[in-house]
Amino acid sequence: MLASAFFLLAVISGIRLVVFREQVDLLLAALVVLAAVAAVAHRNAVGGLESRGRGEAESFARILRGLSRSVSAEAIVSAIVEDLIDATAADHVVLVRRRPGGAALEATLVTRRSGVPATTTILPTSLLEETQDEAGDDSVGVPVGPGLDPAEVPVLVGAAAIEAGEVQDGAPAIALPRVARRASDVSGSRTFLRRVAAEGIALLHDVGLPTPDFLADRGTAKQTEVLARGRQAAVTERVADRVRAAFGLSHTLTAPLRSVDGVIGAIVLSRRDRGAWPESARRLLRVAAGETAAALERADSFRAAEASAATDPLTGLPNRRYFDEFSALMAGRRRVGDAVAVLMIDIDKFKGLNDTYGHPVGDQVLKAVATAITTAVRDQDVPARIGGEEFAVLLRNPGPDVAIEIGERVRQAVRDLDLGSIGVPGVSVSVGVANATNADEPIKALLDRADQALLRAKRAGRDRVIAG
Repeated sequence: MLASAFFLLAVISGIRLVVFREQVDLLLAALVVLAAVAAVAHRNAVGGLESRGRGEAESFARILRGLSRSVSAEAIVSAIVEDLIDATAADHVVLVRRRPGGAALEATLVTRRSGVPATTTILPTSLLEETQDEAGDDSVGVPVGPGLDPAEVPVLVGAAAIEAGEVQDGAPAIALPRVARRASDVSGSRTFLRRVAAEGIALLHDVGLPTPDFLADRGTAKQTEVLARGRQAAVTERVADRVRAAFGLSHTLTAPLRSVDGVIGAIVLSRRDRGAWPESARRLLRVAAGETAAALERADSFRAAEASAATDPLTGLPNRRYFDEFSALMAGRRRVGDAVAVLMIDIDKFKGLNDTYGHPVGDQVLKAVATAITTAVRDQDVPARIGGEEFAVLLRNPGPDVAIEIGERVRQAVRDLDLGSIGVPGVSVSVGVANATNADEPIKALLDRADQALLRAKRAGRDRVIAG
């Protein structure tokens, strides 16, 4: 209907212009042409908006699907970066997150170029800590009345409040350092004019007209842009600056990864194009950062729950479940020539110790024995608490006499324990040792042989190592 109306109006205007040739008819024809151009531009703009909206929705869906299926930090990194590169036209994506344990930050860079492996670098966690100036960024002016002693009332007044005259009656105040506001926090005439110019350029593109060079100048785009405000913006910008320096990036767009504790990392986009980042890239990055932070917290919770389920809460050693799962995994990966051995360790006369000194003291003895076992075995060996006073150690690739030697080290380490602080004169352990005769021998059979050797050590008088 709109096209038909324009066509009829154009025909009538053309006829009047040919027949009457008056200025009003010329003006009417010009208005018809302008309205037609505007209608075409509007149609193209709506079509482009719908297309971009569908593209953004699909990108959102892909990101959410990838993150919902990810249960580890590594899977989250791989799930987020590729979709962000495709959806935002970035050349590089860097995901900065805390390493397990929180001792450092891990920055992983993925590039658009195919065949280039991801690069990882370590950054200090101090980048996420607020400085004193940043912590005072949100200060407000508080008047100090003349009847109060300023020395007794520690009032902190922002510099902006002092300049605005909000401190009354000439009362003294302590001025906090003023932190400059970011351009992204200020919405004023400049931002409005930039938007108008951007919409005008987009209209010219929609109509198909060439854009003048002075309007398409891209040299004024920011080198770095942070999608955060206030204190979080300062922390996020500091992380982005370090990432840019570490990887040699330019023209970045950064969003923080937030949790209830504050900023826990950041996502940094980078590209070689000097033009301003499109609004769709900003929207995608904001959503991606929020979902990534939530996914990382879920992964940390899952890892903590998994570690808790596989750890003995008293001694801190792996429990029976972990030991069995690790043994099964190792059995499936053994190759011809691989050596394996098992130590079964039992605290001698532990029931009598519990009856004499009580269970709290018995728990302290268990902890001390677990520490002695851990210090006596090698780094590649796997100790575990598999019962009340029973421990097991899976020895990986021991030599012919190494298993016996490690068993003796464990026995002597427990014998040397100083338990006088808890009133126990000392304890001993009996150790059963079993070496695998071939790579095909099941770990279960090895455990049974070590257990039988442990029984023989008990019957032979305890406090000794016997091989089975």
